[in-house]
Amino acid sequence: MAGLSLPVFTLELPVRDGLPHSAIPPGRYQIELAPSPKFLKSTDPWVMKYANAMPHLLSIPGRSLIMIHHGNMPDETDGCILVGLKHDPDMVSGSRPAFDLLYEAIEAPALAGECFISIHGGIPISQPSELNLQGDT
Repeated sequence: MAGLSLPVFTLELPVRDGLPHSAIPPGRYQIELAPSPKFLKSTDPWVMKYANAMPHLLSIPGRSLIMIHHGNMPDETDGCILVGLKHDPDMVSGSRPAFDLLYEAIEAPALAGECFISIHGGIPISQPSELNLQGDT
């Protein structure tokens, strides 16, 4: 798969310095499905469905446990990327259906070690962008 566009919006922390409490620095990161200590504590059946295999971004300098997950508001990111079907300036909505779409698209390539995401942070955009994932075959 050379590239994949999904009709989802993303939300993460503002651009500061790339360190914790800032947007993820620009780069290309492998996505691995791995357990989430945070989501493994949940008793919500929908969350439990994914908790053992959440999409983690690997090798972000100075960061760990950075995932793509559901959520709506900046205070729910914990430094991660939230996905949604709709957006407003500081929130996304329809997060769970968006995550379902994302997961369906990345599960097989991620399990094969062939799923990557390119982050182009720090570039203000006036129009919403779609989530573009790059996979190697």
